[in-house]
Amino acid sequence: MFEKKCMNPKVISTQNSEKRELEKAFKFNLFDPKFNANPYPTYHRLRSEDPVHRYFVGGDWIVTRYADVKAVLKSGCVRTDDRPKSIQERNKYFQDKGKNLNTLAYTTSRFLFYMNPPDHTRLRALVSKSFSQVVVEGMRYRIREIVDELLDKVRHQGSMDIVADLASPLSVSVISKLLGIPKEAQQQLHQWTNVLSRILDPLVSLEEYTAMNKATEKIQEYLSTLIAEREKDPQEDLISNLIRAKEQNDRLSQKEILAICTLLFGAGEETTGNTIGNGMLALLQYPKQMEKLKREPTLIASAVEEIIRYDSAIQMLTRIATENLEIGNQTIKAGEKIVLCLGAANRDPAQFPEPDELNINREQNQHVAFADSIHYCLGAALARVEAQIAINTLIQQFPDLKLASNKLERKKSIVIRGLKALPINFTC
Repeated sequence: MFEKKCMNPKVISTQNSEKRELEKAFKFNLFDPKFNANPYPTYHRLRSEDPVHRYFVGGDWIVTRYADVKAVLKSGCVRTDDRPKSIQERNKYFQDKGKNLNTLAYTTSRFLFYMNPPDHTRLRALVSKSFSQVVVEGMRYRIREIVDELLDKVRHQGSMDIVADLASPLSVSVISKLLGIPKEAQQQLHQWTNVLSRILDPLVSLEEYTAMNKATEKIQEYLSTLIAEREKDPQEDLISNLIRAKEQNDRLSQKEILAICTLLFGAGEETTGNTIGNGMLALLQYPKQMEKLKREPTLIASAVEEIIRYDSAIQMLTRIATENLEIGNQTIKAGEKIVLCLGAANRDPAQFPEPDELNINREQNQHVAFADSIHYCLGAALARVEAQIAINTLIQQFPDLKLASNKLERKKSIVIRGLKALPINFTC
């Protein structure tokens, strides 16, 4: 099997010679605004014509079929993207020797999704206890309280922006509660991590990296003060737990705690907020599905899984082959980059019947929106619970939701899929 044997993976391709001719002619631009608005038609064509696609001569490989994506995620013959190293190497472009990207480079090197074993194994073990299913279930009551508080603010307005009024502040409040971030600091941290969210995209300018480095310095300046307070006066929060954390007599360093808290705040806020926004848009576009959920609120867990599959908040992950791989009759050489299109895999008709339809009763919904194997999303359980409570509460308490505009703008990213705003109207 692919995940066990590097040199002889068994991923079968169905391409024929005629399709090969089409593959050569198939050109597309990942950075085209049309692709950003709706990547799924391109994904469909890639899967059918060129499922293991060379983006340009000598460029990255783009993998779109579910079976192939799943196999690479589970493979022991790939490693994570070396973005932190490439950030560090950009220091050579600074004419001003006082400037550098050192803070950003080190911090991202301790982001779990850029780490490989054994460092990844060690840090994940120290953090994962705080995101267990038991801990998350214990947060349900507080999450409901936050959702009710946010909806009470707009209940009598007759309109709201689901992103700005619900999804974003909910995700910020919940991850802040978990970490122990006081309310007065949450909005500023949110603004800084918004700048940092561009770290996932493949083409980022030196100017943007400089802005991200500055934002990271600001985040860590604040967190250093908070950590010092927790060292003197521990609380029941994740920062205090990280300070106390020990795994086989191994404690986290100050720099590691700063990096982990930066990651958790940014990723927890970004992914969950986008999931709620994308999910509500999908339900508004499929009113029969929304009506079904209103009548049967116990379907919410199934509905959220379908929402996550249908329009995934994270569309792509990058891996680097550590040995030569055969995927879909293509040879990927050691050292070459593989872009795994999670959004494409989650719409693969070979895995999901009628994949372009939203079906909240879908069975066997084994999507890869949270990746798989050792890099399975640490906060998946928390994201699910937040989305379940936010969406169910909103549609039950505001029964006549309608889109206020058909002109919706997506965030500028090919990796993160989310809305800048989602305005709706309702009866007061």
